[in-house]
Amino acid sequence: MNRVISLLALPFLVVVAVLVVSALYIVDVREKALVLRFGEVVEVREEPGLGIKVPFLDNVVKYDARILGLPTPPMEVTPLDDRRLVVDAFARWQITDVVQFRRAVGSGGIEFAQRRLEPIVTNAIRQVLGSVPSTTVLSDDRTPLMNRIRDLSRDDARDLGIRVIDVRLTRTDLPEQNLTATYARMRAEREREAADEIARGGEAAQRVRAAADRTVVELTSEARKRAEVVRGEADARRNAIYAGAFGRDPEFFAFTRSMTSYERALRGENSSLVIQPQGEFFDYLRNDGADRANPVPVPQPASDATPSDDESETQGALEPGEAVAPAETTREGEPLGAGAGVTLTPLPESLAAPPQEEPVVPPAPLPAD
Repeated sequence: MNRVISLLALPFLVVVAVLVVSALYIVDVREKALVLRFGEVVEVREEPGLGIKVPFLDNVVKYDARILGLPTPPMEVTPLDDRRLVVDAFARWQITDVVQFRRAVGSGGIEFAQRRLEPIVTNAIRQVLGSVPSTTVLSDDRTPLMNRIRDLSRDDARDLGIRVIDVRLTRTDLPEQNLTATYARMRAEREREAADEIARGGEAAQRVRAAADRTVVELTSEARKRAEVVRGEADARRNAIYAGAFGRDPEFFAFTRSMTSYERALRGENSSLVIQPQGEFFDYLRNDGADRANPVPVPQPASDATPSDDESETQGALEPGEAVAPAETTREGEPLGAGAGVTLTPLPESLAAPPQEEPVVPPAPLPAD
């Protein structure tokens, strides 16, 4: 008897266990639950914990109670200044009224709600950005614009039982064709500025180069002028020394010039000369001209000659071998080289021209008686 009772109680216990399990449900802290009976809401459970329902009659539907995100696809908007922009945004929303959310989306759930929320956010973005110029959209501070989009989306999404918490513009950029044109314009502007800088640099370089060339010409001209002055004065001094030296003995001057002419003319690489040997050109080859020479007189010893006062002062002031300053002057009476700032090298005393002796004139013959 007891065995029969045990066999009958076991199915009963199984049925009771199944009924108990079917009547219990658990609501997570991240969820909100609705108890539906024949499609109608009989209970709303927003607090986490264990709940009881009628087995096989009630159905429990759970929704995510957390803040959800909705990224919008890139879209083209036209701001107030008719300048097209490509904009994409990111919206965050949350279910606030589970019953109204169930009535709005039915059995579609979260995915169907996002499909209905996306055009709401998109229309709000187009409406707000179309009322402001593109400079405001592209500025760094776009918080007022995003708050306006959020408020407008929140009002339109209230019928879905959800609350739009925030809307953020993640990217605002020009379309591809506008970007290409903008980059080309920016590149042309930079190239124009670079060309201007290069032109200004070239102009400055030309000014510096012209100033340097002018300075070189001025310095070269001044140096050449001073060199010509010094060279002319030196030539004058040389000619004066030559004239003084050759004037002491004209025969020696003629002999020296003839030797120089022989040296220049009688060379192996010169052309052949066909002239008579009796001409004046070969005069010093036949006769050395010693009979016509005017040798330098031998100075008298110091004991035999009595120097004058000026000569005594000069001899007392100069040491043997001491240099004597040149006495040659320009036409204006200035020392040679003074006009160019050059001081001529003193002439050694041994090269100074000695005083010329007066020619001795023989006395005229007496008349015969």
